[in-house]
Amino acid sequence: MIRLKNVSKLYHPNIVGVDEVSLHIRPGEFVSIVGQSGTGKSTLAKLLFAEERPSRGKIEIGGWDITDIRDRDIPTLRRQIGVVFQDFKLLQKKTVYENIAFALQVAGVTPSRIRDVVPRVLSIVNLDEKLHRYPKQLSGGEQQRVAIARALVHSPKVLVADEPTGNLDTLNSREIVDLLSKINEFGTTIVLVTHDREIVNRLRKRVITLEDGKISSDVEEGRYKL
Repeated sequence: MIRLKNVSKLYHPNIVGVDEVSLHIRPGEFVSIVGQSGTGKSTLAKLLFAEERPSRGKIEIGGWDITDIRDRDIPTLRRQIGVVFQDFKLLQKKTVYENIAFALQVAGVTPSRIRDVVPRVLSIVNLDEKLHRYPKQLSGGEQQRVAIARALVHSPKVLVADEPTGNLDTLNSREIVDLLSKINEFGTTIVLVTHDREIVNRLRKRVITLEDGKISSDVEEGRYKL
């Protein structure tokens, strides 16, 4: 599903984001990418959904070499890879329904298809009854669930969650990770980027640890040890 071969990302002047990273994430896996601040976690996530391009190496997603992906092909990639961020990135003047519908509208999806898809993804995240609320009327956990629903509208093969619990308390964090686990059970590959040791250890899934831009460990059903 996801293959990186000797991937490096360098920033000027001489700042290393990731350094000679090679890994294979299989279809349907749930993988946590962990490490302390500045170890390259978010850089690695950005490489996966082509917000950043590698300085060296090769990246494949579902057999598609995205190493030198053209700008015009990025929307197609983003329909295969859902992305969830720490800060939700919701449109404050649009309702829950409108936020999710907008992600489909910009992709040229028909109104009838939108009316079918939006309620379905809202049901997955248990927000059926809040489709007419605005973001400011929701809790942080609910806003993140809206962001996850929006990421699911194209039925992506991969969902990259970059510090999705960073702005949430412990209870909401657990609920978000439980939701990601539920989505994983549907067959979606999950890549969770986090520094939250408790969440990772509770998952008991594969853990890849980064240090100084390099993979220091890669453990099946692992734990995050400082």
